[in-house]
Amino acid sequence: MAKGYMQKIRERVLVANEGSVFATSDFADIADTNTVRSALYRLVQDGVLRRIFNGIFEKPKYSKLLDEYVAVDPDAVAKALARSYHWTIAPCGNTALNLLGLSTQVTAVWSYISDGPYKIYEWNSTKLIFKHRTNKEITGLSYMTSLIIQALKTLGKSNVTPEVIQILSKKLTDTEKNACLKEATESTDWVYETIRQICGR
Repeated sequence: MAKGYMQKIRERVLVANEGSVFATSDFADIADTNTVRSALYRLVQDGVLRRIFNGIFEKPKYSKLLDEYVAVDPDAVAKALARSYHWTIAPCGNTALNLLGLSTQVTAVWSYISDGPYKIYEWNSTKLIFKHRTNKEITGLSYMTSLIIQALKTLGKSNVTPEVIQILSKKLTDTEKNACLKEATESTDWVYETIRQICGR
């Protein structure tokens, strides 16, 4: 029976894109935690996965150009942790600016607000920080709406130029713009007014 579970877990990993990050809980629909963990460690031994830290695994992405494996995406790790612990998270500070292309500064610290506890995770030279915030700051907001709000708050009103508005407008799909307009109504007046401009209203 366990062999059948192992095969299902292996198949799900094999069809996923290279660079995908998994939490043990991503396979809860297939088997119990111990069976999943055994299967994932077997895949690590087989070279299919690599372990980032306890409960988080990556399907490595190989770069032919660099002739080496690409470093794991910290944002994908953050999302996997959020799925695992049922947290709602949103990138904040320079992390939000980086993800939206508003900053090219390479950071070793990736910051998120979360409705979970304050937590720090580290591997290699990367650090993830989850900062606890009240639910009203993130609950009920889609990932992109939260990301835009946090980026604007990091920049500050005086640094939101027409170029910034244009960059953000191009980043968002029509669906995301509609969601932003509906979801961000509780944000600060200047933030919501800027979102209206980004969304072409």
